Amino acid sequence: MERIKALEQIASQLGDELVICNIGFPSRELYHVKDSSKHFYMLGSMGMTSSIGLGLAMAQERKVVVFDGDGSVLMNMGSLVTIYNQAPPNLVLVVLDNECYGSTGNQCTYTSTTDLKNVAEGVGFKETFLFQDSEDRIDFTPVLNSKGPVFVHIKVSPGNANVPVIPMEPDEIKERFMREVQENK
Repeated sequence: MERIKALEQIASQLGDELVICNIGFPSRELYHVKDSSKHFYMLGSMGMTSSIGLGLAMAQERKVVVFDGDGSVLMNMGSLVTIYNQAPPNLVLVVLDNECYGSTGNQCTYTSTTDLKNVAEGVGFKETFLFQDSEDRIDFTPVLNSKGPVFVHIKVSPGNANVPVIPMEPDEIKERFMREVQENK
């Protein structure tokens, strides 16, 4: 399954959840399939998506879904330990694993030999899910019904969808998202 298809399927099942999306192409793809004021699109800060999602989950009660990449998780593995130990019940960390740094030129990561779901379980995550790229449909309902923190590992095909850049400035993305969070506590 292509990453954009995984994002499309999951986004169609989301309602009131707040979303933090990884830098570059994942954010562009999510914007393309379903833009929302509930979405915060990262345009920089590789490796920090999970940490930003953790802070947001701890600061309010709405469910927070974080779309991260394998390269970003590998870059900030300490965030898994921190998420597990802080144990926010409203956090879902989704790792879209294409075994490469998709936004910087498709250089290979080590997730072809390192199972991130096993890593999360080794850290202590009790709720983990795996969706293989051979699956046609992602049923996200059991994930959303689980008490967090939840770790979701989705194996996707390498490559980026041909979608345009997000037509908003970083400040616009931030302000729109902050209004959503503040007005809908």
